[in-house]
Amino acid sequence: MKKIEAPEASPDMGCHVLLLPGWRNSDAQHWQSRWEQRYGYERVEQHEWLHPLRGDWTTRLQDAVLDHPRPVVLVAHSLGCVLTAWWAAHAPKVALAKVRAALLVAPGDVDRPGVHPQLARWAPVALEPLPFPSIVVGSHNDPYCSLERAWFFAQSWGARWVDAGHAGHINSASHLGDWEAGHALLFDLMKDTAHGNR
Repeated sequence: MKKIEAPEASPDMGCHVLLLPGWRNSDAQHWQSRWEQRYGYERVEQHEWLHPLRGDWTTRLQDAVLDHPRPVVLVAHSLGCVLTAWWAAHAPKVALAKVRAALLVAPGDVDRPGVHPQLARWAPVALEPLPFPSIVVGSHNDPYCSLERAWFFAQSWGARWVDAGHAGHINSASHLGDWEAGHALLFDLMKDTAHGNR
């Protein structure tokens, strides 16, 4: 991924950022947690992180979207990307209308052979085009999703594709710190949305 200078301030632009972690949540060193601390973004807390139920997670996401008075931007990682696609394919129009954009990072491929039993129940991945602007970021050496599948998800969802290079699962183990390049992508996505480039 080319180097992008990250903005110091949170890209408010009239939207509220909701963080959607994947299975087992994002730990303190994960860029999502660091963004939460640095920029004040809101994590969508799930009732059960270790044994994720698609229906329960979907309900929590919808409640978070509808409960907030402002439009929202979704920032998802791993299973959070699969959640976003599934929710968008089934959510009512009143909820979808509140989502301005989504940054989808390292989508987990729950359709792959040998997927953990806790995640197999999430298959198949919803492949309908997303009704809001989005970016998918994929990695060449993600152990949970091949580069080809991540690219395929981006094409299916109608998302802009960003190649992160060899960044693993783009999580704490990737040692990205605040992942400023990712935050710059979020900033640009929100700026484009605010300017009507939907």
